[in-house]
Amino acid sequence: MTVVRGSDIPREKLALAKNYPIQVVDTIGVSAYYQKLHWHDVLEINWIKSGTGYYIINGQTFEFQEGDILLINSNDLHCAYETKDLVMQVISFDANWFMNALRYDPEILCPFKDMGVHFTNLLDRNEPHIDELRRLLKELQDEHLKGEASYGSIVFANMLRFLACVNRYFRREGVGKEKDSMGARQLEKMRKVIYDMERNFAHPWTLEELAGLVYLSPSRFSDLFRRAVGTPPLLYLIHIRLEHAVTLLETSDMKITDIAMECGFRSLSNFNRLFKKHIGSSPKISRSISG
Repeated sequence: MTVVRGSDIPREKLALAKNYPIQVVDTIGVSAYYQKLHWHDVLEINWIKSGTGYYIINGQTFEFQEGDILLINSNDLHCAYETKDLVMQVISFDANWFMNALRYDPEILCPFKDMGVHFTNLLDRNEPHIDELRRLLKELQDEHLKGEASYGSIVFANMLRFLACVNRYFRREGVGKEKDSMGARQLEKMRKVIYDMERNFAHPWTLEELAGLVYLSPSRFSDLFRRAVGTPPLLYLIHIRLEHAVTLLETSDMKITDIAMECGFRSLSNFNRLFKKHIGSSPKISRSISG
């Protein structure tokens, strides 16, 4: 088994076009990827088009509902969960796109730069200008999808207006960090443990061993992990193993017994029980459906 230092853990990189460094997509529900604690090298805007759910961002929980808008910084550790009928617009973009604009408005990226100081991840849903932000995001997405002449310039202009509007109307004094938010050092420790768990998911991890990776007591580690990720560490490990098991069932001819062992389950009966509990069907049925 190989473990890594926290400083070795890379940010996830999203490949964006150099001249048009933005991605605009709608997501239905929350995929397994977004349920994992992750961070990336781009800035992100989320508009909740329908449904409900919650984000855990830097150890702080934000419950969201239809119409809400969230900003996620490039260094924010976050994961999302759906509670009902979630459809969400996700805009990811490179901050360098706005470098020239900073010559004219050096505060254009303040909603991200001053996050936790003058801005919060979840924008105030009662602020009257929230409707203007929704309109700008809708127009931006429409232009992005149509791809007509000069659409890139119009998308860029809408982004500038969106950021300027947030900076003007959603700035607050004395925001500060919430009492239940986690510090950078604590989040770095959780990131290291998760990275080791995902790289070595078949290893028979114990709570004590996971806590020992970051020199914490099991009780303290469990508390921090639950706050950062939203689930207990050993339950998170089960989800990682099941995700890999589903992939093997769909893409290989391996025997189910071998898949169970490959993914770190102690026995076939334990694997079948946990698979049915968390996936909703047996491994055999899951394979037949995917086939």
